[in-house]
Amino acid sequence: MKKQISSEEAMKEFGEQIGRLVEGGEVIELIGDIGAGKTTLTKGLAVGMGISEMVQSPTFTINRVYSATSHRLLAHYDFYRLADAGIMADELHETAREPGAVVVVEWGDVVRAVLPEDHLQIVFASPSETDRELVMSAHGPRSERLLGELA
Repeated sequence: MKKQISSEEAMKEFGEQIGRLVEGGEVIELIGDIGAGKTTLTKGLAVGMGISEMVQSPTFTINRVYSATSHRLLAHYDFYRLADAGIMADELHETAREPGAVVVVEWGDVVRAVLPEDHLQIVFASPSETDRELVMSAHGPRSERLLGELA
């Protein structure tokens, strides 16, 4: 499925839509260049999950965890600075198995081996300075349900 996004606000709103749909147990892999909107989408997702805390990019801390409503949490990982995830791959693997966790992974190529088979992949393309094209693909029943609800 493809989606056109024309502004930062529209990216946040789309993230918010996703956040209202996730139940816990979802893994979302975000692929795109620096500045493509991955963290902006995650900020919106957090709002949709009922998180009032300011979401920040985990580029330098690798991960950040936020408490959400309905006994859920948002675990946001960014592996941009790592050539090898090391022990963080183990942590990601464990967090992704928690039923109430919604896991967002930026720059997931270094942890692809531990990503669950069932995950939603969103690829960000930047045809212009403000426009983004998102190509989403579901890999498993949970992510297919989520993608179907976004259509």
